[in-house]
Amino acid sequence: MPVYAFEGIVPVVHPTTYLHPTAVLIGDVTIGPRCYIGPGASLRGDFGRITIEGDSSIQDNCTLHTGAGSDCIVRRGATVGHGVILHGCIVGVNALIGMNSVILDGAEIGEDSLVAALSLVKNDAIMPERHLVVGNPARAVKELAESQIGWRNNGDGEYQRLADRSLADLVECEPMAEAEPGRKRNAGQARAVRLSANRN
Repeated sequence: MPVYAFEGIVPVVHPTTYLHPTAVLIGDVTIGPRCYIGPGASLRGDFGRITIEGDSSIQDNCTLHTGAGSDCIVRRGATVGHGVILHGCIVGVNALIGMNSVILDGAEIGEDSLVAALSLVKNDAIMPERHLVVGNPARAVKELAESQIGWRNNGDGEYQRLADRSLADLVECEPMAEAEPGRKRNAGQARAVRLSANRN
């Protein structure tokens, strides 16, 4: 697993967090409990500090970095979507950063806010709590209703459960030449199929 001390500072990962073997941690990085750090994520604490609080998700191919003397902070329960770049910014509690968005130095995303995919949040921009943030440059366009917030992270969301499942049962293996008859679904798919059947 590519985890590197830098200038005597060793990354810290809580034992209940799932860290994918292809994620890279360098230097001053601290990850709290029950987080999910996906394949290809790069958390590079060589200039400033990176802190990921508990119950957060840093998904595939995200890049987290800082400038000299600044911090990058992801607060409790935040979800950082595939391919996001966070640079010296703060992501609020329970916020969701959409795929391939970029949040720049000094910016702050308010608690319970949702940044739409492909958005660019400029340096030092302060986005309010509970808002939809959209565009390039991004702006807060509307306040979110409770129904648009609560489902994302109630402390036992999909990514906390995925961290638990991955710690318990994700193992490196060789691929099969063909699918076996009656191929089973994973627990997440099976749950979605059951929920869909109950709605119909």
